[in-house]
Amino acid sequence: MELIVVSDYDELSKTAASLMAKEIKEKERPVLGLATGSTPLGTYKELVRLHQEEGLDFSKVVTFNLDEYIGFSPLDRNSYNFYMWENLFFEVNIKRQNVYIPKGDAPNSEEFCKWYEEEIKRVGGINLQLLGIGRDGHIGFNEPGSSFSDRTHVKKLADVTIRDNARFFEKIEDIPHYAMTMGIGTILEAKKIILIANGEHKARICAEFIERPVTKQVPASSMQLHSDVTVILDNAAASRLRKK
Repeated sequence: MELIVVSDYDELSKTAASLMAKEIKEKERPVLGLATGSTPLGTYKELVRLHQEEGLDFSKVVTFNLDEYIGFSPLDRNSYNFYMWENLFFEVNIKRQNVYIPKGDAPNSEEFCKWYEEEIKRVGGINLQLLGIGRDGHIGFNEPGSSFSDRTHVKKLADVTIRDNARFFEKIEDIPHYAMTMGIGTILEAKKIILIANGEHKARICAEFIERPVTKQVPASSMQLHSDVTVILDNAAASRLRKK
């Protein structure tokens, strides 16, 4: 695991985007795994800038998103499908047929999960997976206690995740309690992984998953089992690390 500590969120976003741009330039058909939430927004903004100002080409990029809320249509403003198109895909020259996002309103979630796994295998696997981390250590929506061998599946969200997500919804009854997510087993098969985190509220969990033993109770600790992981933290998120 390589650890990069930067001064602030802006530098974190530019560092992550630079590593992703390098992968896009080097691969004939780069396959990216993408995350959502507040942390990657700066990274996507920088990727858009690199495309618009420096000609970063997305025409051959294939993307697979980590997760989506169950019951949400792609056009729902709170769906991760909507998030991705608004914050990245509409702003770059990616081909619509190369974008894969879990379908929250699939008639048969179990069959869709199997299909999603097959599509990842069909393109040769994910070259570079971008991850954030929840305050309880979840990656994707793999909550504490998740098996490290899980594939794409439907997961009940933990209470802390539901509370953290509440700020994105106007009504409490609109907050989702289930999501479709890549499993940790799927994530660990990516050839490279970048995990980003910022803010003092992530400091405790970052110290846990980086410096303490691997445990299912901290799903992000599974990163210690991967051979090519880059963790990028700002100073606040790295503040509880014993060694920097």
